[in-house]
Amino acid sequence: MKKNIYNSFLIAIAFLLFPNSTFTQTKFKFGGYVKLDMMQSKFHNGSVPVGGALRDFHFPAAIPVGGSSDVFSTIDYHAKESRFNLATDTKIDGHKLTSFVEMDFLLAGQGDERVSNSFNPRLRHLYFTFDQWLFGQTWTTFQILYLPEDLDFVGAADGIIFNRQPMIRYTTGNLQFAVENAVTTLDPYEGGSRVVSGSAFFPDLVARYNFGRRWGNVSVAGLLRQLNHEYEDGDVTEKNSTIGYGLTVGGKIKVVRKDEIIFQLSGGSGLGRYAALNFANSAVIKDDNTLNATMSYLGFVGYRHIWNEQLRSNINISGITVDNDAVISGDEVNKLAWSISVNLLYSPLKPLTFGIEFMRAGRELESGIGGKFDRLQFSAKYNFNFSATIDN
Repeated sequence: MKKNIYNSFLIAIAFLLFPNSTFTQTKFKFGGYVKLDMMQSKFHNGSVPVGGALRDFHFPAAIPVGGSSDVFSTIDYHAKESRFNLATDTKIDGHKLTSFVEMDFLLAGQGDERVSNSFNPRLRHLYFTFDQWLFGQTWTTFQILYLPEDLDFVGAADGIIFNRQPMIRYTTGNLQFAVENAVTTLDPYEGGSRVVSGSAFFPDLVARYNFGRRWGNVSVAGLLRQLNHEYEDGDVTEKNSTIGYGLTVGGKIKVVRKDEIIFQLSGGSGLGRYAALNFANSAVIKDDNTLNATMSYLGFVGYRHIWNEQLRSNINISGITVDNDAVISGDEVNKLAWSISVNLLYSPLKPLTFGIEFMRAGRELESGIGGKFDRLQFSAKYNFNFSATIDN
C-alpha cells in the first residue's frame, strides 16, 4: 500500500514537470541523508563568531591566528549538513536524459540558533545530461571525487580541489572536457580585502582522464584559466589579465583485505578558489594594476581500515602551501594550512552510521603568525534512497 502511494506521488511529480512528455520509461530517485553533528572545539589563537563557517565545519582560511594565549572553546550542535535530492533517468527515442537537483542547509544566508534553528536551503547541484553532454551546476571536472570519509563536512579541506559551479561537460569513454564558470579572486597590492572579478572573456577549461584497474581507480585533470582584473583609470574602465593553470591527480587504491588508500595531489599557478576552499587567491594586483599569479601546492592522503562488517576507521593528513611574493602581496596573506583527523565509525545497519572523530588543524600567515584548533565531533547519519520506474 505504501509503495503504491509513493509511486503515485512520483507519477504526479512527473506529469507536473513534464505535462507533454513522450517518455518511454522514467526512473525517479529521491534520496539524501539526515545528519546530526555535535562538536566541541578549542581555538587556541582567537575566537570564532556564532554563525561562522568554521563553527560548522573545517574551513582552513577561517582558523584564528595571532592570539598567543587566547583559548576559545565552543560547543555546536546542528543538522545543517542534512540534504535531499531528486534524480530522473529517462529513455526516449533512443537517447538517455537524466536530471539531478540537490540542496542542503549549510552556509545559509538567514537563520540563527536562538529559538527555532531555522536555516534557508541552498543549491548544491542542478543539472541535466543528454547522452554524453552535461549542462548545469555540479562538481568541477577538475575535482577528483575520491574524498576521505570524515565526519567533518569536507574533511581534509586544506588538501583538496573542491568546487561546484555551472558548466558544459562532454564525456567520451574515459575522457572528459568541460567549459566552466570563470571567476577570479585577487589580493590587492600590499594586502587588503579580497577582490572578486567576474569579467573574464574565456571560460575555465578542464580536461580529465579517468582509468580503473583491479587495484583501484585514478584520475588526472588539467585546468587552464584566464585571470582578470577590471579597474577604473579616471573615467575609463581598464582590464588586465594573465594565465592560470593547474594539474591534479587523485584516486583510491586497494590494499590488504578491504582497506583503501585515498589520495590527491595538486598544484599550479592561479588555482585560487579551486584549492582548499579558496585558501589563497588566484593572483596579486601589482602597483601598475597588472597581475602576478600565485603558485600553490596541496594534497592529502587517507587510510581507511575495515575492522569488520559494521566497524571502520579513517586517518587523514592534508595540507596546502602557497608561494607568495610578499613584496607585492604583503605578509598578512595565507602561507600554509594543515590538518590531521582520525575517526571510528559504526554502522549497525547499512543506512545508519554513528561516529566519533578527532581533528587538529592549523593555519599560518606569510608573516609567520599562526593558529590552530582541536575538535572532537560526534555524528549520527541516516542515508535514504527510494526509487520508482514509470512507463509512459
